[in-house]
Amino acid sequence: MRLNKKIKLLIAADGGAGSGKTTGSKLIAKKYNLKLLSSGLLYRYVAYKLLRTKKIKLKNYYLKRLTKNINLNDVKKEKLYSIDVTELASKIAKIKMVRNLLKNYQKKFAKNRHVIIEGRDIGTVIVPHADLKLFFVCPLNVKAKRRFKEYRKTNKGITLNEVKKSIKLRDLVDKKRKISPLRPAKGAVTVDTSKVNKKQMLIKLSKIVEDKLKEKYGRNL
Repeated sequence: MRLNKKIKLLIAADGGAGSGKTTGSKLIAKKYNLKLLSSGLLYRYVAYKLLRTKKIKLKNYYLKRLTKNINLNDVKKEKLYSIDVTELASKIAKIKMVRNLLKNYQKKFAKNRHVIIEGRDIGTVIVPHADLKLFFVCPLNVKAKRRFKEYRKTNKGITLNEVKKSIKLRDLVDKKRKISPLRPAKGAVTVDTSKVNKKQMLIKLSKIVEDKLKEKYGRNL
């Protein structure tokens, strides 16, 4: 379904690790032909580059150069789902300078006409003016099983318990950090993904999106 050019739609999708926000956002983006940005990939990309170059001290000039020249095609090609990358991404997400650098990138992306951005502070900080705000939730055990399948593609030795501990720690850190903590944005629609497959998730999300479009533009989309 391609949206009318006269329509402007900006969707913010937030949630913890493994909550289904990335999968849900991809489904919406594909159906409605939206430009998609996964903010978590930006933090993972920066963490990956820091680990590879040993620049763990977060020197300002290196970070500014790195974030200024991000190419989404390159980000998608890198192996960003190791435990080391995940843990460092969570740490640098608490650093104000890093968040501000990536915030500028995300806000610029949001100026496109048909957009969905997913992450942990999109509806609260990046685009609080979004037309639709979603907040994805599901139990820890479900999150861990989802991420375990992803990590196993690049790390055959990883265990489900390791993944579970990592996600639990990541969510705890994100919720308690002083800068942009993980929480539902005002007016966000909660999306529980614990007992749905992709087809069911798309049906649920499509109704939410189309209800919002009808509310804003009427029935002629």
